[in-house]
Amino acid sequence: MGMFDSVSFVALNSALDGLALRQRSIADNVANIQTPGFHARRVRFEDELTRAVAHGDGAVQASTSRSLEPTRENGNNVNLDAETLLNIDTNLRYQLATQAVSGQFASVRTAMRTS
Repeated sequence: MGMFDSVSFVALNSALDGLALRQRSIADNVANIQTPGFHARRVRFEDELTRAVAHGDGAVQASTSRSLEPTRENGNNVNLDAETLLNIDTNLRYQLATQAVSGQFASVRTAMRTS
């Protein structure tokens, strides 16, 4: 099994895909903060990713669902404070995952130079 087939590499890529989808959902939520009847979207993948890795896999699809948080009078439930905090958390997780992937590539480059 090659590096690109390893559970950790596949899991990191699944995480990056899920986090990127979450970033797009947050941007869409904020863009629709004044849209009557709009419900924020939530992206979930961490629990499924944990289970997949535990079973020796790592490939998961992130899922998007409508937020069940309370709505304002216009039927919209986007909370700017919550979206801002989630965006910060998501960006930090994305940076960490990209650094981990970069570290794996650096290890491969080092191994190739010493071979």
